[in-house]
Amino acid sequence: MRLPTVLGMIMLTATISACGQNRSTTTYNPNLVGGNSDERELNDSDRTTIWDIFDRGNAEQTTNVNRYLWAASLDVLSFLPVQEVDPFTGVIVTGYGKPPGGGRSYRATVHVSDPALAARSLSVALQSNGGAPVNAATTRAIEDAILSRARQLRIADNKF
Repeated sequence: MRLPTVLGMIMLTATISACGQNRSTTTYNPNLVGGNSDERELNDSDRTTIWDIFDRGNAEQTTNVNRYLWAASLDVLSFLPVQEVDPFTGVIVTGYGKPPGGGRSYRATVHVSDPALAARSLSVALQSNGGAPVNAATTRAIEDAILSRARQLRIADNKF
């Protein structure tokens, strides 16, 4: 029982130590403007790291979404199984499902792109099972239902 633990610790130590072994072997060259390459790399403004995802100052990575549109989208499309949800970018992807009383299976992708409660903030894309084209009126009806439900939720919160 002790041998697997020791082997696991050795593998973990080797893995972590390997992360630091990929160092460049450049030497200091006084003819280079700005010093050596390591110093230039650290001062590079285009350099990104894993910690950049936590930077709230970067508006390209996060989008404020309207919470009423978000909740209404999940409510109206509750008959579809949710596959992916990303509240930071405002994207909801569902799997195939049949609407109540309907015969065709649909799949939806919803994008809430703005914090405003407006039609321009909502984008719905429908796909049918089997690749048949979805009528534009059906997509429009889903968008209208989401917008109506979002307005109802906002009124229920008494935030006019």
